Amino acid sequence: MVANRLSGYSGTPLVKKLGIKSGYKLRILNEPESYIDLIKELPEEVYFIEGADIPVDFIHYFALKTRELEKDLPLLLDQLEQKGMIWISWPKKAAKRKTDLDGNAVRKIGIKHGLVDIKVCSVNEVWSGLKFVIPLKDRK
Repeated sequence: MVANRLSGYSGTPLVKKLGIKSGYKLRILNEPESYIDLIKELPEEVYFIEGADIPVDFIHYFALKTRELEKDLPLLLDQLEQKGMIWISWPKKAAKRKTDLDGNAVRKIGIKHGLVDIKVCSVNEVWSGLKFVIPLKDRK
């Protein structure tokens, strides 16, 4: 069996790997052009929220620079439901994209901002991602 190009190397659809569920409010930032194709198998009743005034269940943030991630992450956390998740993606080394981020740097930044990382996945040939949540003890 050959894995579908849109589901990464595992053959598992990206929507399933990311944990997007029916009823979720999503915010996607700095996404690559092909991202909508990657998540086209969305469950019913999923809502894309553009403004920062409505809290969301799911944020996927694509980052190239440590400085930008450090600046934006506190703002993103203010937009996240307490039980929500934030995926932070960075270019893989093999993608040869100009970046100062890797998985270790992203993990350190997330932890510095009070998050815990609970999952890693390959988004596509270019991007990897780490899933972060607010620790149970810190949820309001």
